[in-house]
Amino acid sequence: MLTSQQLYQQAHQLPALEKLRLAELLLADLDLPDSLCDKVWANEAKERWQAYQAGELTTVSYDAVMAKYQ
Repeated sequence: MLTSQQLYQQAHQLPALEKLRLAELLLADLDLPDSLCDKVWANEAKERWQAYQAGELTTVSYDAVMAKYQ
């Protein structure tokens, strides 16, 4: 089996589109369902929504966010 360094050296020689396809395949392989992670994020979303409804969070308008990055 090749080491990650050896694989990188081979992948580095690929055309850009093939590198992208390889990256997508590798990322998809890592993107497995994780029930613990799902529960943590669901809880975080619930807590944020409750804090928003209670007026405990400050919000930033869409326009303000977009202006920051233009």
